[in-house]
Amino acid sequence: MHRVFDDIRDRLGLSSDITAVCAAGNWRPAKGKLLSVLSPIDADLLAEFPIAQMTDVIDVVAAAKSAFMQWRLVPAPKRGEFVRRIGNALREHKESLADLITLECGKIRQESLGEVQEMIDVCDFAVGQSRQLYGLTIASERPEHRLTEQWHPLGPVCVISAFNFPVAVWAWNTMLALVCGDTVVWKPSEKTPLSAIACQSIVNGIAKEMNIPAGVSNVIIGGADVGQALAANRDLSLVSATGSVRMGREVAKTVAARLGRSLLELGGNNAAIVTPSADLELALRGIVFSAVGTCGQRCTTLRRLIVHDSLADKLLARILLMYERLSIGDPQDDGVLVGPLIDKAAADAMDKALVVASAQGGKVHGGERITEGVPEGGVYVRPAIVEISRDAPIIQEETFAPILYLMRYQLFDEALSIHNDVSQGLASAIFTSDVCEAERFCSASGSDCGIANVNVGPSGAEIGGAFGGEKDTGGGRESGSDSWKAYMRRATNTVNYSSGLPLAQGIQFELK
Repeated sequence: MHRVFDDIRDRLGLSSDITAVCAAGNWRPAKGKLLSVLSPIDADLLAEFPIAQMTDVIDVVAAAKSAFMQWRLVPAPKRGEFVRRIGNALREHKESLADLITLECGKIRQESLGEVQEMIDVCDFAVGQSRQLYGLTIASERPEHRLTEQWHPLGPVCVISAFNFPVAVWAWNTMLALVCGDTVVWKPSEKTPLSAIACQSIVNGIAKEMNIPAGVSNVIIGGADVGQALAANRDLSLVSATGSVRMGREVAKTVAARLGRSLLELGGNNAAIVTPSADLELALRGIVFSAVGTCGQRCTTLRRLIVHDSLADKLLARILLMYERLSIGDPQDDGVLVGPLIDKAAADAMDKALVVASAQGGKVHGGERITEGVPEGGVYVRPAIVEISRDAPIIQEETFAPILYLMRYQLFDEALSIHNDVSQGLASAIFTSDVCEAERFCSASGSDCGIANVNVGPSGAEIGGAFGGEKDTGGGRESGSDSWKAYMRRATNTVNYSSGLPLAQGIQFELK
């Protein structure tokens, strides 16, 4: 595997001397504990280097703060040109970046190519946004006064990303932050730091070519202590964190203690309802991709399937047949649809969840380890389906693995109740040909999630729509729509162009 990584590194023009910190465009070694980066494909060692310490946090934040003083004054369209050039560089290196993501993260190559394309797409979106950071003109109640709202750059932004989308989530946040006039400190997952190093190196090259202030984009690779130190740093105006609910709670508490802003995209525990009128062939494809894509390691992975009792047995049989036919193995190989779990800890968590589900009355199909026909050293599993009651406590938990809990319903209101009866609220779906059911699902009395889909699974999202969810998912919104406002501060301006001083609400305050 080393040879594969060496080839990818050469194609991307990366230094063989890998370090954990990039501040103000300069890579430098850290002095923390030694990090071993292993490929989930076969557990081969890809790289080894010391991770960052607390002193490194101070340096990268200082670099971002210094660069912000210049970057905020650069016209937004010129900031957009910087992002456009980044997008073009990502196009140029798309194949190599996808190979690196697959090697380091374990997702199949088509999904890795899709992740790089997602970065490219959000660059295009952000470039357009750089000329549309619109404010408002408001009718003033006072004569000869102009009342307006303006949006200004917010400040240095921290982006904490997870292993399952090692670069796309960074791009969602960073490209919008850059066109908004912010600078960025990125803390990638310790499980996938090489993809982050590759992207940061590309940004460094474009910044140097365009004479962009050093420090507009910075990287720090470290553990939970580094993440907490970033969250606590008052010079970081916004902390955008993607990961578990547990991690998000800690970040939120730390940021709130200093009255800072946080943008959280946390757990999913997503569900889909299948009604009697559903097109079962369409539903089957949507269910299987959403349940097993990225080996069940997406925040939008389908984890709960709520099926009308009249067709549950038929649909279950079809899904089990599809699961038996799934090509599971080396994600670098053509035709493979499911790669490995990220590590043994993920497989152990899956095993534990299935034991608990069985003890709570669930009937488990699949879920076994696969050792034949797969690379030695990786952790490969057969996706599992568990027939279970809606009252089983295990369905309240999100296990980051390919486990699908199947529950049955008879009345549509019952299906909605089952659907909303979890603490998370990210993505949801319904498969139906009944327009009333579809509209009800998307209404205020339907799905309580940030994403509600009809006749398409919950997994996968376009960058044009704001991405995020409610309840324990954290309430944050990234990427499209008007999510750019999270990265800016609003100022209300009143301009008096009269010779008098009329007060609002008709107040009289005459000095004699």
